[in-house]
Amino acid sequence: MHFTSDKHLDTEVPGRSVREREFTLGEVQVPGILWTPASEPSTEAPLILLGLPPLGLDKMYPRLAARARHVVADGFAAATIELPGSGARPRMPVVDEARAELRRALAAGEPVGDDIVDRLVLPLVEQAVPEWQAALDALLTLPGIGGPVGYSGGVISVGVRLAAVEPRVAAAVLFAGSLVPRAVFEEARRVTIPLHVLLQWDDEGNDRQASLDLFDAFGSEEKSLHANMGGHTGVPESAGEEAGRFLARHLKS
Repeated sequence: MHFTSDKHLDTEVPGRSVREREFTLGEVQVPGILWTPASEPSTEAPLILLGLPPLGLDKMYPRLAARARHVVADGFAAATIELPGSGARPRMPVVDEARAELRRALAAGEPVGDDIVDRLVLPLVEQAVPEWQAALDALLTLPGIGGPVGYSGGVISVGVRLAAVEPRVAAAVLFAGSLVPRAVFEEARRVTIPLHVLLQWDDEGNDRQASLDLFDAFGSEEKSLHANMGGHTGVPESAGEEAGRFLARHLKS
């Protein structure tokens, strides 16, 4: 891990700022961002991994930074990495082709076949999850950061795989989304950590029934589904606050 920038972000609490450090990870130089308290903590902070959609760190930065401020204010460290094929990273031709086919199908009002979903999502999952694990390897060696680890965000298929295979992830907040491969439904049955799933009931880009079916497939004994009325960008502030309480309950106990 190589840090490329270091700055402080102001918060709503006077005298309490957030340290933001950009970094690159590994030989392929995966871009990422780490947020920690600006002051040296007396104890190691649990780490929250902030998942993001494949829109690029630059485009998602305002929302990620806002989430990170809340996470750090709650006593955590937070980190994210650029997804494969996003931002300035090399394109993934198979994924780009599947995305173009998806758009054509949606524009024509045609059903989206499993083949398109698999080619769109599975290559992303296969590459992203090992990169998240490599990021964990590096982040957990830094001063002031320790376990347990939580995951919060999307792409939901990435979150499902990470929760299924990475024992350091102790709890997860997942943002419900459709276009989930059938293989991911099977992996969901192996997920046993506590889950808090957020669903926008009227999300125009989300198959509500697919989200409900995936929630039902999770093997976790403790799982909760929090549905709010409204579209994709209408998540109420209270939903984020409740997710924060869930992570605090499971990562700070």
